Amino acid sequence: MNAAIRAVVRAAHYHGVNVIGVKRGYEGLLTGDIQEMSASSVSDIIHRGGTILHTARCPEMMTDAGVDKAATLIRALALDALIVIGGDGSFRGAYDLSKRGVNVVGIPGTIDLDIGCTEYTIGFDTAVNTAVDAISKIRDTSSSHERCSIVEVMGRNASYIALWCGISGGAEAVLISVENENDAETVINQIILNRSKGKVHNLIVVAESIGGSEQLAKEIEKVTGIETRATILGYLQRGGAPTAVDRMHASVMGYKAVELYVQGASNRVVYYKGGVHSHMDIAEALNTKKKYNNDLYNIIKTLAV
Repeated sequence: MNAAIRAVVRAAHYHGVNVIGVKRGYEGLLTGDIQEMSASSVSDIIHRGGTILHTARCPEMMTDAGVDKAATLIRALALDALIVIGGDGSFRGAYDLSKRGVNVVGIPGTIDLDIGCTEYTIGFDTAVNTAVDAISKIRDTSSSHERCSIVEVMGRNASYIALWCGISGGAEAVLISVENENDAETVINQIILNRSKGKVHNLIVVAESIGGSEQLAKEIEKVTGIETRATILGYLQRGGAPTAVDRMHASVMGYKAVELYVQGASNRVVYYKGGVHSHMDIAEALNTKKKYNNDLYNIIKTLAV
């Protein structure tokens, strides 16, 4: 998110627009935790993970009273627009504000890649690269000890991190929430088949929405006799220096968000699709459902043979 913040601040100052940074998201908006942001205040942040403005969950923004209060504070601060970087929950808060007359511009930022209107969300590539790096290290140990390794990755109710990690990490199986081949018996049969063909180690990637990695490891070891270990990567995937891909998309999206404001557009969401950064109405963005394509899953199954 830092690359997006940097782009917003720099692009705004280029156009002579003043910027206020809101600390800790909607929570900071409701408590007045804000700061002036100059071009120099975002120097040397493009390479840093996380966000210099920090973030927090805000249950109050899920109530009408909370949204009313936020809209009142925005008018009191004489803000012309609010740029919101986040996922579905952040966009819903922005949409509620737009219905109260606040001009909002959304930038999709979530490692889960679960926003329907866009093919890319800030943070996804960094999370995948972090997970694949960990998987590569685990695979070294798995190969040396002739083990089966289970790696559980994040992604909330979506399974895109698991799919990308599965194909990039050379997994023998991937368990995701949108396929019906996620039972232990299917995985165990695959491991037994692999062992009969001379494969001495196996890697299984499990999506967060499936879970149960520790129990699956016990079942595999009990049935096959193969030493099996489960590793849950957890919040390791949410930090670290952002990849070049994330920095590029975040910078372009931040720039586009400011351009929309300067051009007089209102209540838009910046998105990326078909190689192009564009924008749509925030209501349309929220109503766009992400369509699952099982091509990656089928490729993983084919390459695992």
